[in-house]
Amino acid sequence: MFLPLIDHADLEQTLFSQVLPKAITMFDELMNKLSSQARGLSSQNTDLQAALKTTMQTQIQLLEILMNCGRYVCTFKEALPLNNIHSLSSAILHVLKNAFGHCKESETLYSSRMHLVSDVLQSLFKETYSLQKQFMEMLDCVCLLLNVVYSSVIHSVLEICSVVSKMDHALHANTWKFLIKISVKHRALLDIKLRHDDIVAGLCEDILFSFNSCLQFAEQMHQSGAQVNMAYKLFQKTMKLCRFFANTLVHYLKEFIDFLSKSCHQLHKLYLQMYSKFPSSLYAPVMSEGHWNEIACTVLVALDPLISQLLPFRAFVETVLADKPDPSLELAFPQCLLLVNVMDKLPSQPQEVESMWCAGSQFSEETPRLSLFQALFFNIQHCYAELSLPVQLPGVMIKGQAQHNISLYEYVCVHLCSFVTFLPASIFPDLCSLLDAVLGPHMLTALLATDTWCFLARYGTAELCAHHVSLIAQLVKSCHGECYQLSHLSVLLRRLLFLMAADHQIVFVKRFCPKEADNLLVWQQISIKALPPDLQKQVASDIARTAVDQCVRWQRGKHVLGELEQVNVALAAMVVVCHIHGEAMELELQMSITRSLSQMWAVLTVAQVRMQHIPPRFHSMVSSLSSILPLHPPDHIRLATLDFLGSLGKIFIPSDVQGFVLPKLPGLFASLLVDKCWLIHQQALQGFTQFAEETSHEEVVPRGLESAETKAKVVNFLNKPSAKRARQEPCEEEHYQTVLQTAEHALNTLQTLLQQGPAPEWVTARLQGLQTTITSLNKRIHAVGM
Repeated sequence: MFLPLIDHADLEQTLFSQVLPKAITMFDELMNKLSSQARGLSSQNTDLQAALKTTMQTQIQLLEILMNCGRYVCTFKEALPLNNIHSLSSAILHVLKNAFGHCKESETLYSSRMHLVSDVLQSLFKETYSLQKQFMEMLDCVCLLLNVVYSSVIHSVLEICSVVSKMDHALHANTWKFLIKISVKHRALLDIKLRHDDIVAGLCEDILFSFNSCLQFAEQMHQSGAQVNMAYKLFQKTMKLCRFFANTLVHYLKEFIDFLSKSCHQLHKLYLQMYSKFPSSLYAPVMSEGHWNEIACTVLVALDPLISQLLPFRAFVETVLADKPDPSLELAFPQCLLLVNVMDKLPSQPQEVESMWCAGSQFSEETPRLSLFQALFFNIQHCYAELSLPVQLPGVMIKGQAQHNISLYEYVCVHLCSFVTFLPASIFPDLCSLLDAVLGPHMLTALLATDTWCFLARYGTAELCAHHVSLIAQLVKSCHGECYQLSHLSVLLRRLLFLMAADHQIVFVKRFCPKEADNLLVWQQISIKALPPDLQKQVASDIARTAVDQCVRWQRGKHVLGELEQVNVALAAMVVVCHIHGEAMELELQMSITRSLSQMWAVLTVAQVRMQHIPPRFHSMVSSLSSILPLHPPDHIRLATLDFLGSLGKIFIPSDVQGFVLPKLPGLFASLLVDKCWLIHQQALQGFTQFAEETSHEEVVPRGLESAETKAKVVNFLNKPSAKRARQEPCEEEHYQTVLQTAEHALNTLQTLLQQGPAPEWVTARLQGLQTTITSLNKRIHAVGM
């Protein structure tokens, strides 16, 4: 009634500042009265019931008065400065917060007696809702002169957002919409005054709460086995609210990103928390595929632009690539997904943005951060369960069609290789992280780096591949002793050599010449099958000769134990060559290798054999193993022993050594079959089975099973294969071939020895005896044929 009589400029001083503080005091007293008397409410106490309703009616009248004031302000043709109605805006915000708060707490406050005042309480909520709408309309009609006053209004609205959350979806969404609208509208004056971190934190909290509510509704529908109409409506309503909050956050970020450096941790955490609950995370709840798709299309799609906006923001880069990453196993998987997402988006960014992500911190004054590659390798190390199960992720599009689901390892590898193809030349030095990963102790990380490196070699120029092969070979050559670095580098070198151009392979052979003993470690690690056919034979011959010379020098050098490592490298290189080109070698070189190895056995001690990998020569080996196994050698010696014993089944042991070898085999098998190490025990069962199925010396088998317990284990093992492979009985003709081959081999060896120098006197007599034996055998053959 008084408003029209007062000049616009005098409203604040004459009326609002004088009356409204008293109105606020009155409203608060009424609210306190409600809170204090609510506990005494009962259906029998009708007087108190009437008093509470009267109190609420009085509050409703106050709300109506404030609403009429706001409506009156909106009638002015010229916008009033906010300072002219400052007390009115403060009063409205105050009663809105307290009225909504009382409604929110009413279930707890009135408990089971709430139905006694529900009609008036509902009217109070509706009137408060109407007042808020009127207040929003009023603020649209005023002009802003002092940013301090307006920023306090926005912060009060933020508090109301917190109060009305979880009360009413529409009210909650409209409050946020209004807050963001007026913040953006007066951005030029408010940007440094707003509590941006609080606004972002509030949006993140609401996004996460509504997202978790979506998951709960979907999980409940899945467990109930039926899609209840009401539950599904709540699911969709909550999902849309979550999408609204996500869109609002993206919009706010776009407008105020320069002021959100302190909010980057909150934004990063939001992304990880949401993706930790989404398939294929192990922490995702169980629900139908249809509901997952709805959530992904509605919520996650809306949130995805957030990452694109944050990519150029240095504070976000420093947060995601922090030098001391969060080791939480629950967040390692979503962090991997985030890093892959970043890799997919970076090619569309300016080069300086790519460099900021890929280079890591360069100067001491910068906030320490990893490179994108280092962070990816670090996090995938900690995805133990996801790599082991493995989890399934969507494959990439191929010719317009989605590929089948793939493992986490393949998913990361494909996207990493794809990202490498888009890297500008200036960022290539940052791929040194691949070498760091190869040299690291984690096998799968080294394998991922190796796969990426090989892809890079195929994608890049032949000269780049040749340069990398030379670099890796030099690193292999510098390794000393057995270590995981040598193992990982060797795998990479072996694969890269196959990718080299033929002319570059020739240059590689010249640089790491196999005629030099220092290069044998390199040739031990690679396959000469990678070389052109005409080059393979020469390289194999050079490796074998160099290895033999190394062994001979060691034998002549008084067998120094400290130099045995070089001998082992030579023997290992010799084994590699013999496996591939053994039969194609010149006879003279074969005999040289055999002679060198035979002499080696005569000088080795049991202690030396226990500590080292040794080449096979079965009759000498059996004697050594009989002495070594009782001394409990390392696992790799026992495993190599089983490989050797299992392979003896294919060999017909010559008669001149049968009396020595065959009696020892049962004891060797028996000792390994009772080994307490499960791996050795399993390999012993397989090795013994292989020997039993293939050997011609069947008398060895039952003597190896004299223990009833061991026999039972072997029988049980044999009963579990679905189809046992039948042992092939050697025919009589094969016996003749084996015996004659042994004799021919011995005579060839003797011929080579005679060429190297004079023979002892007793050799002539032995040869004459062999001549007589051969003549006698020929006569018997002719006699049987007639």
